[in-house]
Amino acid sequence: MLRSGAILRPASLDDLLDSAVVAKVARLDFASRRIFAGRLKGERRSKKRGESVEFADHRPYATGDDLRHIDWNIFGRLDRLFLKLFMEEEDLSLHLVLDASASSDCGEPHKFTFMQKCAMTLGYIGLVNLNRVACSTFAGQNWELSPRRDEADAPAPALSGRPALLSLRDLRGRRRAQDLARFLCTVAPAGASDFREAGKRIALARRGKGVMVVFSDFLMKEGFEEGLRLLKGRGYDLVAIQVLSPQEIDPPIRGDLRLKDVEDANLAEVTISAPLLKRYKAALESHRGALHDFCARREITFMSITSDVPIDTLILEHLRRRGVLA
Repeated sequence: MLRSGAILRPASLDDLLDSAVVAKVARLDFASRRIFAGRLKGERRSKKRGESVEFADHRPYATGDDLRHIDWNIFGRLDRLFLKLFMEEEDLSLHLVLDASASSDCGEPHKFTFMQKCAMTLGYIGLVNLNRVACSTFAGQNWELSPRRDEADAPAPALSGRPALLSLRDLRGRRRAQDLARFLCTVAPAGASDFREAGKRIALARRGKGVMVVFSDFLMKEGFEEGLRLLKGRGYDLVAIQVLSPQEIDPPIRGDLRLKDVEDANLAEVTISAPLLKRYKAALESHRGALHDFCARREITFMSITSDVPIDTLILEHLRRRGVLA
């Protein structure tokens, strides 16, 4: 895949979050196949009985129960002790993970920009529903945000290091949307990914229980299996979204070419012919099939999409239909 040339990268919340999309997804919230018990009482209805203000049921009093929860009205009528039970609300964590390796810096529409917009929209849904939101990017480089500009006519941004993993944690509430947007806008794709190491570090550092959504092309030379296996930990529903550009599905290149890998700089001289393109497409479909089968065996929600899919279509049709949002 040829690397993109001039890219107008997002620089603010308005660049990442479309108001028309927000209006369509405003009533959605994240769902899960499990009932999660978080570190704090939150906004999510649980099957457990707790101490909130909403009454749920009664049960007979047992020695050691809190006397403050006895229903004295029932005691007055029946001369028996019953305890009042209440619906407990629980905290759900949403962790967004983006592949910021150099292979994401390509395509029309631009793959990484598409990932940023998807992550911002999902993060916004989590924030307005008072879920605990975190975001991590692996590979890539962090730059100081400058005024929006066309990179073809501007000098390279000032770099502040090239960490393997960047993370923003513990966001909650609509007002933190600006913090999430600022974090996403200060990451640019670069370098090679180490998905296994990133998966290990994210798995060790994650908090609570909830939903984790990973955006990547999953075109890693070392393979995607170990990274996904590490992220598929106890307490999290894992969603893997493969993002490919239309040009990766149907490459618009022909003839004799000298290709350079954007991540490890390996060179290859090839003659792009119809038979070679046919083998390439077959290999890509085989890779997507292997990724799909791997996820299916481990109860990982998987979908493969192209970067020209509208954000609202991804959310309202793909994610909602798979039960990630409701």
